Amino acid sequence: MRKVLITVFVILAFFAAFVAKTLYDAGQFKTIIQHYEGTCIRVAGLPGPEDITIHPWTGIAFISSDDRRATKAGAPVQGAIYALDLTEKDPAPKKLTAGFDKEFHPHGISLYLDGTGKAFLFVINHTKEGSFVEIFEYVGGALVHRESIGHPLMFSPNDLVAVGVRSFYATNDHGFTSSSWRMLEDFLPLKRSYVMYYDGKDMRVVAKGFGYANGISVSADGKILYLAATLDKAIHVFTRDIASGSLSPAYDIDVGTGPDNIELDTTGALYVACHPKMLEFLAHSKDKGKSSPSQILRITAKDKGDYIIDEIYLNDGKQISAASVATPINGGFLVGQVFEDHVLICSEKRGR
Repeated sequence: MRKVLITVFVILAFFAAFVAKTLYDAGQFKTIIQHYEGTCIRVAGLPGPEDITIHPWTGIAFISSDDRRATKAGAPVQGAIYALDLTEKDPAPKKLTAGFDKEFHPHGISLYLDGTGKAFLFVINHTKEGSFVEIFEYVGGALVHRESIGHPLMFSPNDLVAVGVRSFYATNDHGFTSSSWRMLEDFLPLKRSYVMYYDGKDMRVVAKGFGYANGISVSADGKILYLAATLDKAIHVFTRDIASGSLSPAYDIDVGTGPDNIELDTTGALYVACHPKMLEFLAHSKDKGKSSPSQILRITAKDKGDYIIDEIYLNDGKQISAASVATPINGGFLVGQVFEDHVLICSEKRGR
């Protein structure tokens, strides 16, 4: 009997430790002290604006929009790419993909400028037939669809970064295909997600072993690749061989929170939207009445492998819940999120 009691006690102690660690890793014990040195304007009419990228020559913001709660409820609504002209005094979203006749549920996006004046928008698209990368050319203020790319490796793509007219890196945020195994992958957590590279002809895995590979970006010169791994609570940094596309691990940036998408400003600083309380994000995904804190970090290089991390925005989720992207603009940044119907245009306080 005594051995049985000891065994039960050990099992209960192990379970309690596991639960405590899970709650700690998910950020449930963090205190949210709201702050932001600036003002934010709300722009509505954009269901689930999960990712945002900006055309540097025109000031047009491209926004990936999809009603993810409708999809979860089994009644999906056609998603869209919107444009927001930041040169206008009161910018309003303009739908750019109204004529796209394929099922469209956009996720991560990336803009590629080819050096001759042409601009291509790469979009991850989740459909019933599988996930694809749709390539659009931005011509005369419109998006013209050029190509759909699919591959068996790309069964759970989250974000991508274009590095050529037909080449890109993409993240697979899970390694398992079944929903049950994915749940175990998230909660244990098992580091099975990976980064893929498509060279214009074929796709291969170029980096693996991450806890929920999420946002991805490259430096202006194309030599450094940044990967946000949400469950690792880190930005993994790689050196990139431009000719082959191969990646070599350089170092990690421990951010102590759940990073989502990554955008770079003109100086090379990283703007990273984060989920400081990941279980609240999960609750928010299931119930729009529950908010999820939003956090934005600006990460600036000091020296090789040495960075300064500034938390420039933190909100309890009432202003914007579950921020997924912060895209820098002159004097501030745009904030998108996963489930609600608006973005924020935030202007930082002068003198920073």
